[in-house]
Amino acid sequence: MRSRARNRLQLAIAFALVCPFATSGAQPGFPPNDPQSWRLAGTAKVFCSALFVSGRDEAEARAHLTPYFLGASMDSITDVKVDRQRRLVQLTLANRITREAKLYGDQGCVIHQPGRDSVYFKPVRVTSALPDASKTPWPMGDVLPTTPLPSEIDTLKLREAVDAAFATPEGLTAAFLVAYKGRIIAERYANGANKDMQLESWSAGKSIVGTLVGMLIHDGTLRLEDPAPVPEWHKVPNDPRAKIRVVDLMRMSSGLRFSRGSPEDIPGYHDHDLGYTGAIDAFEFATTRPLQFEPNTFGRYRNTDPLTLGLIVRDAVRKRGDDYLTWPQRALFDRIGIRRQVLETDPYGNFLLNGYDYGTARNWARIGLLYLNDGVWQGRRMLPVGWTKFVSTPAPAWKDSSYGAMVWVNARGAWKNLPRDAFAFRGAGLQDVYVIPSRELVIVRMGHFTGARAGGADLERAEALLMQAIPVSAVSGRR
Repeated sequence: MRSRARNRLQLAIAFALVCPFATSGAQPGFPPNDPQSWRLAGTAKVFCSALFVSGRDEAEARAHLTPYFLGASMDSITDVKVDRQRRLVQLTLANRITREAKLYGDQGCVIHQPGRDSVYFKPVRVTSALPDASKTPWPMGDVLPTTPLPSEIDTLKLREAVDAAFATPEGLTAAFLVAYKGRIIAERYANGANKDMQLESWSAGKSIVGTLVGMLIHDGTLRLEDPAPVPEWHKVPNDPRAKIRVVDLMRMSSGLRFSRGSPEDIPGYHDHDLGYTGAIDAFEFATTRPLQFEPNTFGRYRNTDPLTLGLIVRDAVRKRGDDYLTWPQRALFDRIGIRRQVLETDPYGNFLLNGYDYGTARNWARIGLLYLNDGVWQGRRMLPVGWTKFVSTPAPAWKDSSYGAMVWVNARGAWKNLPRDAFAFRGAGLQDVYVIPSRELVIVRMGHFTGARAGGADLERAEALLMQAIPVSAVSGRR
C-alpha cells in the first residue's frame, strides 16, 4: 500500500511539474485535468479553421480532419456539430467530453474554455492598405508577367517537377509554387485549394515570429545579445532565467523546461502541445517555466521559445502605443504585398504563431523572397544587414546542426536533393517554404495534414527535378 501511495504521489508531482497551471489554479478557467479534453479542443479548433478560415468544403475537411492531437482517438468522436450562423464547431468524444472553437473574425478560430462561450479579449478587424491585387503586378500584387521564362530554365524539367509534387493522390498536396529571381515560374493547386485560400501553415509561423523580432532589432527596439526583456524573469534577484538572451530564444536554446516527449522530459501531456490546446494564456505559461539547462547549451525544438518571443513582440508593440493585433499587417504584410494572413490567438488575444497561422502559397513565397534578399524589399531594408546569414547559420547549441534561428537549415545535408545553403520555414503536415540562395529560388509546398507521409516522397522528387531545371551554373554570378 505504501508503494502504491508513493507511486501516486510521484505521478502527481510529475504532472504538476509538466502542467503546473492544472493544479495551481493560477489561471482562471484553466481546463480540468483531462488531456483528452485538451486534445479534443485542439481538433475542434483545426476543424473550425478549415471551415471558416480556409473555407474548405465541409465533407472534404471532415474526411481529412487532422489526427495531430487525437491520434487513434479520432475514431472515438461521437458527435460533430457545425453552427454556420455562429461560425462555431463542437466536437464530442466518446459521449463524454464536448469542446468547441469559434471564429473571431480576423483573429481566426479560438478555443473556448470549458463553461465559457466567449474570449478574454476584444477582437479587432485587420485591414490592408494595399490596392486591388488583381490590378497590381507581382510581387506587390497578383498580376504575373506574360513574357517567356528565362532561357536558362529547363521548362520540361520544371513541368516534371510540378507534376511530381502532385503525383500521389494520397499526398493531398494543396499548393506548389516556385519563384526564381523573384518571379513565379511554376504554380499549381489541388484538393480544393486555390491561390487565395488561407491554408494551414503550422510551425512555418515561427518564421513570422522571427521576422517580427528582426524588424524590432532593425529599428533599435531590441538587440540580439541583450537579456530577453521578459518581466517574469527580472522580478527577483538572481533568477537564472535573466541570463536568457534574445538570440537564445531565436535559436531555441533558452534552456527552459518544456516537455515534448524527449528522454530528458518528465512523462505527461506535452507542454509543447498545451499552448495549442489548453485554452490558456500561452505567453504566461511559456514564460513562467523554470530553467532546465543553462542558456545556449542545449538546443531542442520547443514552443516555449517562439511563445516567449511572441510576448516580447507584444510588449514592445504595446509600449510604443501601437495596436498589437493589427501591427503585423501594417508593419510587415502590407510592405511585402500580403493583404491577408490569419494569425490566430489564444483566448487572451496572444498570437499563437508557434503554429496557429494560415496563409496562401503566394504569401509564403513573398516572405521567402524577403529572406532571399537579406531582408530588403524593393530597395527598402526591413531586417538587419546579414539577417539571412544569421538565421541560416546552425545554432551552436544544436548538436545536429539542423536548426538556425526560427528556421531549419540544411548544413548537414539532410535534404539530400537541395544545396547545403538551403534553409526553410517548416510546419507540421509538410507545410514547407525553402529558400535557396545559391539558386535564387523559393519553393513553397502546402497540403492537408493527413497526406504528409505520402506527400513527402513526391516533394523530394519534385526538388530533385527542380535542381535539374535550374542548374547552379545558370544562376548569374554563381559557379
